[in-house]
Amino acid sequence: MAVSTDPYRLRTLTTVDEFALSFGVLADAFGDDFSDVALDRSRLVFEPDRNHVVEHSDDGPVATAGAYTRDVTVPGGTVAAAHVTLVGVRQTHRRRGLLTRLMRHQLNDVRRRGEPIAMLWASEGPIYQRFGYGLAAQRHSMTISTRDVGLTDPKASRARQPRDASPAGRLRDASPPEVRKDLQSVYERVLPTRPGWSSRDNHWWDLKVSDPPSLRDGHTATRALLFEGPAGVGGYALWRRKTISGANGPHGEIHVAEVIAATPDAYVALWRFLLSVDLTRTVRCRLGAADEPLRYLVGEPRALGVQVGDALWVRVVDVPAALSARRYAAGIDVVLEVTDDLLPGNAGRWRLTGNTDGATCAPTTDPVALSCDIADLGALYLGGTPLGALTAGGRVRELRPGAAAAAAAAFGWYRAPSALDTF
Repeated sequence: MAVSTDPYRLRTLTTVDEFALSFGVLADAFGDDFSDVALDRSRLVFEPDRNHVVEHSDDGPVATAGAYTRDVTVPGGTVAAAHVTLVGVRQTHRRRGLLTRLMRHQLNDVRRRGEPIAMLWASEGPIYQRFGYGLAAQRHSMTISTRDVGLTDPKASRARQPRDASPAGRLRDASPPEVRKDLQSVYERVLPTRPGWSSRDNHWWDLKVSDPPSLRDGHTATRALLFEGPAGVGGYALWRRKTISGANGPHGEIHVAEVIAATPDAYVALWRFLLSVDLTRTVRCRLGAADEPLRYLVGEPRALGVQVGDALWVRVVDVPAALSARRYAAGIDVVLEVTDDLLPGNAGRWRLTGNTDGATCAPTTDPVALSCDIADLGALYLGGTPLGALTAGGRVRELRPGAAAAAAAAFGWYRAPSALDTF
């Protein structure tokens, strides 16, 4: 019998006590000595049976890839999605195929678990495109100069914009743990309308409201700002501030973690406050949406200092399950030909029919209308990547005239995908 000479062994973790194995690899891969506090926070949501490591016979754990079990909102619905995380290879063991081995193993595990898609934040985009991930959601980071931006009243005419207009309701300041139930209630109300947002169980809310002083980087403790309207709490903002002074006086900063509003009144009131805090001159918001309403409520949009970056990368793991789980903004009846080098079960021809009420996707032998790689299907999945752009760039091939235009209207959605949780 042949004896294996492969020094590497892939295995799945079994207990939370093995948490340090994955983070030891990550510390080396990313050059980051994680603090004990940061590790304790990550341990809150760690799932050992979703974390895989490659161990070397002499060096121990040298590569890792993990995931969290969460749902994600998609156009018109919700699907189970593997939230891929903790991916890295030790510097001394790169270029040996370990990441490929892990990612293949993980994709098959995700499919076995019945999760139609996987998604992640990419440290570098080219890495994950090799494994079928497509860029599905952008983030618009804002560095707002509050002296140069004024919030208009959306209910007033452009000819008369009162600077002190305030929606009906009141704002209330609180510590996030004190109003956790209110935060959860608002989030659950808005969650079904926002593609890309992830479910938050109690462990994720524990993480959200925790605020250890060692991780504040000179900022105050996080505050919760609640908007209370006639029907109760209609929105909240999580924010903190940093005091900065110079020769020209105070120029402090506001850092906004998230603004969640179930009503336009709540959204306007929360942002009006954040843009007018005394002794501050800058508001930073790292995870703004591509369709952030604030851009259309200010007199000078350029003062928002928007920078575009990538957010969620999506990998379709089960084509028929994924495409039938979401809804379509217009009626669609199209035959897609999909290539997938890693999951052969996705490859082939699929007939997708659907509308705003439901969808079906099944194998077919009918003539192909559109042809694409699995990564392009992932880019389209949340409704934020224009099909026309992928067709114009040659990523999606139109084999039946007019098919791309018809499908583009269907795959889009009335709200752009965004992401509030990094993982």
